[in-house]
Amino acid sequence: MSSTEWAQAALQSFDAVVNATEGFRGRPGQRLMAEQVARTFSSATLGKVDEEGGEAAPTRSIAVIQAGTGVGKSLAYCAPAIALALSRGTRVLISTATVALQEQLVNKDLPALAALMPQPFKFALAKGRGRYVCKLKLDRLAGTGEAEEEGEDDLFAEEEAAARAKRPRHETEARMQFYSTMAQTLSKGAWDGDRDSLDTPPEPEVWSPVAAEGASCTGKHCPAFSQCTYYDKRKELVGAQVIVANHDLLLSSLGARVLPELDNCLLVLDEAHHLPATALDQFACSMDLSRITWIERLSSRGLRIGALLEVEEIADIPKHSAQLRQTLQDLARIVMDVYGAQLKSQPNAWGPARVRVPRGELPEQLIAPLGLLAASAEGFLDALRAISKALRAEMRDKPDEAKRLSTLYAQIGMLAPRLEELHATAQLLLQDAPEGAVPAAKWFTLEVDGDFIVVKAHASPILPGTTLRNHLWSAVRGAVLTSATLTSCGHFDFFLREAGLHGDEAATTLEVPSPFNYAAQGTLIAAETHADPKNAAQFTAEMVDALLHDIARVEYGALVLFTSREQMRQAVDALPTAMRSVVLVQNALPRTQLLKRHRERVENGEPSVIFGMQSFGEGLDLPGRLCESVFITKLPFAPPDDPVGEARAEWLRAVGRDPFSELVVPATAIRLAQWVGRAIRTEDDQAHVYCYDKRLTRTSYGQRLLKGLPPFALEQRAPL
Repeated sequence: MSSTEWAQAALQSFDAVVNATEGFRGRPGQRLMAEQVARTFSSATLGKVDEEGGEAAPTRSIAVIQAGTGVGKSLAYCAPAIALALSRGTRVLISTATVALQEQLVNKDLPALAALMPQPFKFALAKGRGRYVCKLKLDRLAGTGEAEEEGEDDLFAEEEAAARAKRPRHETEARMQFYSTMAQTLSKGAWDGDRDSLDTPPEPEVWSPVAAEGASCTGKHCPAFSQCTYYDKRKELVGAQVIVANHDLLLSSLGARVLPELDNCLLVLDEAHHLPATALDQFACSMDLSRITWIERLSSRGLRIGALLEVEEIADIPKHSAQLRQTLQDLARIVMDVYGAQLKSQPNAWGPARVRVPRGELPEQLIAPLGLLAASAEGFLDALRAISKALRAEMRDKPDEAKRLSTLYAQIGMLAPRLEELHATAQLLLQDAPEGAVPAAKWFTLEVDGDFIVVKAHASPILPGTTLRNHLWSAVRGAVLTSATLTSCGHFDFFLREAGLHGDEAATTLEVPSPFNYAAQGTLIAAETHADPKNAAQFTAEMVDALLHDIARVEYGALVLFTSREQMRQAVDALPTAMRSVVLVQNALPRTQLLKRHRERVENGEPSVIFGMQSFGEGLDLPGRLCESVFITKLPFAPPDDPVGEARAEWLRAVGRDPFSELVVPATAIRLAQWVGRAIRTEDDQAHVYCYDKRLTRTSYGQRLLKGLPPFALEQRAPL
């Protein structure tokens, strides 16, 4: 079939699903989006292309689609994409940013679609390996709650061992019981080994010791391979035509063959506005300069296991190990000599003290030690790779010794990623940007852990677009990126730059408006204060007074969004006694319980007001009376102390550009649009949005922000 015929057939499949869905009303915007998805995926060239053999260069095709709330994005991309994949003999890879959307797709949208499409298809959920239990680790811990002796099986980092030593006896006994119950439930088949399917998912410090990890996994050579949850799930992926993953897994597994090859599948990125931030997180790195006893443990393990296998490359391990330990100590001392006064002078706040390196230009005295560190880490890693290769060969030749050999492999694998992180961080810190090029962000942190002072070094790229262009888009042939918030201040330019697609000839954009009548359904109340929002103390006091006045009149459900913990704390402290029972504060309860209580109150005709931060400003679906009012306490500018944002602003200023206009305002516009988007969720909703920041209507950039919001009726209110 030609690309045109493929597109037409895919759109017919979409129309058939819409017509077969009982009570479903066709939406022009949804069909417009489906048309664009069909065109995009039908024109992309998939699979290997032999350009040297005379074949034409592959056609790349990428659509960036903003689809407003209520358009029905998932059906608009799922139906045509799946129909095309089935016709072309390929697969659809859907990546989301949140677990909530993954679960909606796998548990609701895709089963409904599978029941309506003429051709059957299978779908599966892809998660990172760490979401699944390692049966070997669990079996080791189920009997004692701890690992065995160092010589046999100690797979814990030293800070975790120290935490165990401090743990009260009753906690240790409770943990032993937890692991024992978990192992029994797994062996009986009453649990599938997925952390998320436990009734109460455990805290990270409890889950981490039994979580599966790539570095310590021997795959098919593991004696528990036939009962391994992770590999069972991998088998499901092999037989699925539709795979639902997340942005973290997509980026972390590039080139690893965990997900379908990007040049031979149809890629959908939903919640795509998160992609740039995920890319920065994924390619940032850090190293601990203070807690270094793990190096000695890795060295002794490497020497012991290498000697057993007669690996010649282990001869230099003692030299590399000693050099690493000494160099890390030297680096910690130099960092404190250079930056200690700045780090120690910072007031106790949320998180560690932090100091950024201006322009990414490291002090001269740090250069030589970092070079030594990188070289020693590389030599050590080469030796570990030789041991790993020898272990895998031994496993192949001696399958009856798989358990012993797997344990040896895990002993090295548990610590090797730290060495890899040291190497990567040292390399990025040493990266010296040529004149005019973009420097990396580099910074150091200091925090106190009990009686121990911890110094860390960090580095990160500052332009997500460059990273995505090099690592993701160079491999992708056909992709659709979608979200309700991809334009900023009315334009796609900012997102395209952040996502690495600006100037890419393969990329097209489409804006599909929401079907909601915002002017009739909602009101934006710009409630001004006398105080300037930049004057935090005066503004917060006045804003809290106005907020309490307004939420006292809430009849059903409402959401208040704060820009800082301190701001939210002051509002909670100011609540009159009568109102305290009405307010639910983020983190006072687990999120699911908090939302359940909120729904119960509203259903019982009682008022219920949620106080939340950034994570409650997005992905929260509270239709109808559950959220009749949204209160935005202050414009959601990014925190001013983000080292990557600071470094990027510094570079923009250095090249004569304005970071506030070019970076801060567009990023804030997307965040604000998400926050405002909590108000109207269905065609029947009526809601009020309050914003207490007068900069929204009084400044030129505020006018830009307003252009990116739904066209609510606007009311301006003078200070109370």
